[in-house]
Amino acid sequence: MGALTSIIILTRNGLKHTRACVESVQKYTSLPYEFIFVDNGSTDGTLAYLSTVRNATVLANSVNKGFAGGCNQGIRAAKGDYLLLLNNDVVVTENWLEGLRGWLDWDRTIGIVGPVSCNVAPIQRIQPDPYQTMDEMQQFARKWREQNIGMGFYPHRLIGFCMLFHKKLIETIGGLDERFYPGGYEDDDFCLRARLSGKILWAACDVYVHHHGHATFTANGLAWNEQGLYNAEIFRNKWNLEVSAVELEKTGYNPSLIVEKVKTFCPEKHFVPLGEEDGLA
Repeated sequence: MGALTSIIILTRNGLKHTRACVESVQKYTSLPYEFIFVDNGSTDGTLAYLSTVRNATVLANSVNKGFAGGCNQGIRAAKGDYLLLLNNDVVVTENWLEGLRGWLDWDRTIGIVGPVSCNVAPIQRIQPDPYQTMDEMQQFARKWREQNIGMGFYPHRLIGFCMLFHKKLIETIGGLDERFYPGGYEDDDFCLRARLSGKILWAACDVYVHHHGHATFTANGLAWNEQGLYNAEIFRNKWNLEVSAVELEKTGYNPSLIVEKVKTFCPEKHFVPLGEEDGLA
């Protein structure tokens, strides 16, 4: 369990959330880790704050490269054997990384693992006991872990707010597809390619983290619904779905049907290069 985990966090303003996220990682992470921050043009003092964080690499973009582009940039800079994509509006909890890493190491067929949370899509969403403060949230997370230790399930997809995987997965399926800009469906696409490569997904019910939800989009005045439709159109075309983008946004889709139809990962068709200076540290 001594291997390094590279925690990749994208920022675009939202300093308050970023600070809370970083401080929670620092407080509740005992395994070796490094921060990789990718800033997509913040103007609220975020960069100045990130420069004070210990054990961190800060990559500053003058333009917004989007979630997929920023994550790929962070992956290229990562030194860890484990890579973790973490939204800057997440507050982690006690034993969070030990819990996620434990599942990934327990079953080598697991390609990606994620926690349960609030303010996420239903597949990973639970209804927590009401809490008003982050201290109360930590108390709930502790109790939740004790009640659900060793529990989890195989979801059809995982949400990109907190995803852990081995660096080797990137070598097999590539990075995130930067056509999904600035964000939305890149995590669906990434999970599909992992499944087609023979890996399974795992939702760790014994790891709870707090997620504020769409904080970056809200802070930067981005219209989530409009962007969802745009990326839904890209997604349906890429995977030859018969439903319209509007239907896809309203009713969703069954990832397993796509896996059954496509059957296997084809590197020539499905591998996504990491972009500029492709390669792993």
